Formats: sequence, C-alpha cells, structure tokens
Amino acid sequence: MISPPFYFIPGKSPPQMAWRNHSIITEFILTGLSDDPHIQALLFVLFLGIYLLTVMGNLMLLLVIRTDSRLHTPMYFFLSNLSFLDLCFSSVTMPKLLKDLLSEKKTISVEGCLTQVFFVFFSSGTEAFLLSVMAYDRYAAICHPLLYGQVMSSQLCVGLVLASWGLASLNAFVIVLLAINLDFCEAQTIHHYTCELPALFPLSCSDISITTNILLCSTLLHGLGTFLPIFFSYARIISTILHISSTSGRSKAFSTCSSHLIAVILFFGSGFLCYLMPPSGSSLDLLLSLQYSAVTPLLNPLIYSLKNVEVKAAVRRTLGKYL
Repeated sequence: MISPPFYFIPGKSPPQMAWRNHSIITEFILTGLSDDPHIQALLFVLFLGIYLLTVMGNLMLLLVIRTDSRLHTPMYFFLSNLSFLDLCFSSVTMPKLLKDLLSEKKTISVEGCLTQVFFVFFSSGTEAFLLSVMAYDRYAAICHPLLYGQVMSSQLCVGLVLASWGLASLNAFVIVLLAINLDFCEAQTIHHYTCELPALFPLSCSDISITTNILLCSTLLHGLGTFLPIFFSYARIISTILHISSTSGRSKAFSTCSSHLIAVILFFGSGFLCYLMPPSGSSLDLLLSLQYSAVTPLLNPLIYSLKNVEVKAAVRRTLGKYL
C-alpha cells in the first residue's frame, strides 16, 4: 500500500507533532487557597477540624439511625443515605486539599483530576436527587398523613434511593466523557484547590463551545429537575400548614421540614452559583465551592440533630448505651 504524500508547511507543526503536543500534559498544578506558608498552616488546622467533625458527625448520625428502632422510618432512611453521601462528598476533595496545604508543589495527574471530576459530580448529583426525594417524603407526611405509610412504602423508598444514585452516576459519566475529549496543550495551572470541570475549560486548546453548552444544559436539567419537585412540594406543604387552625399544629408541622429546607438552601444556593457563573478563579468561586463541598457536609448532621427532637432523644439514648 502506498502511503499518501505528506506536505510540510513552514511555520506549521506536522500532524504527528501537533498530536504529540496534545499529549504533553500529564499533570496539572493547583494554585490552592494561598501561597503564604503561615496562612496555609492555619488553613490546614481549620480544614482538618472541619473534616474530622464532618466524619464524626455523619458517622454518629448513621450509628444513631441504625441502632434506634424509633428512627426506622422513610424520613430517617433518606437521612442516613444523605449522611453517608456527605461522608463521600467531603472525602472527594478534603484529603487532597489537606495534603496540598502541607506541600510546596500542588499537583494532580490528569487521570486523578478526571476521577475527581467524576466523583464531585456523582456526589453532588446524588445529593440533589436525595434532597428532592426527601422533599416529596415531607409532602406525603404533612399533606397526606393518613396515607403516608402506604405512599412511602419500603419498596418505593429503596427504589427512589437507587434511582438517585443511578441517575447521578449516569450524569457524572457523561460529564467525564466531555472532559476526556478536551485537549490540553501547554497551560497546566488550575486556578482552584480542586479539579472542577469549569476550571479546566481555560486550559483547553480545543473548541469548548459545545462542551460548555452541554455542561450548562446538563446543570440546568439536573438542577431544575431536582429543584422544581422541591419547590412544588413546599408550595403544597406551606398551603397545608396555613390551613391548620391551631398554632401548635402549624409549629409542629413546620418543624418537621425546617431542617430539610435549610439543607436545600445551603446546597442549591451555592451549587447553582458555582456552576452557572463563568469560571474566574476568584475568591468568590473558591468560597462557593468550599460552601457546598466542605461546609454543607459538616452542617447537615448538626442541622438535623439540633433542630430535630427525635434525633436529639435518640442521640442521648445511644450515648447512654455506649458510654
């Protein structure tokens, strides 16, 4: 077989050389949160404390729900999945952040970066689905209390949780396929403390318009697909609560969903802003990312423990049993 002729144009790289240029990048450099060693040391202590408290708080909530039979209800089944997910979500970024705060050179391999992108989207996507499912659970409990046991059957609860994990993993897989198809030539500095897909776009030497549009559509579809059920559930919940005649009844009904509402505001507020705003590497970008990847997993067990009478009573019973 005769090979096709090869023409070399002066000033242009041959195709083979151009292809090799796309393969030069094997790792990325993360700018992190600060270059000052003293500030890095303070941040290490701060985020180590946050991570340890996150792990202990969510493990405690899992243990309490597991051991206390009074909490074996659909609401706490979903809450236990949320606690497990918060453990995973925090562990995707925090150990790497802590390691980099003690390192002079903050690098991550391309494969490690793409793996982190997958698990960030998988964890955050599953949490969005779970918060939506928990809103439906509160709607069923408050608006249809007599039918609650039939509506929220164990089979339905397990199916909703499995669907949440499955749909989030599918969405994360599509997002990673987009990232794999990006070409990285010379720039390798990510202006972030972790690998987030929007932060990779400025480093790509390929056309990212299609990828950006697909990511935007995916974020809007996923975000609105999980937020709208929450919105309509709470619209019905608020309408039902306002029709309750007694003040104590309204207060009790609202207290059963206030913890979930706070968790929704914390997660969706920072998440939407982080992925709908153009990436800039600014302090606001970093703060929003830290809000939903580090602070929210820490606050969720505190919110559900401090504002929930049943959980507080179960914590006291569990501590009394083991101490």
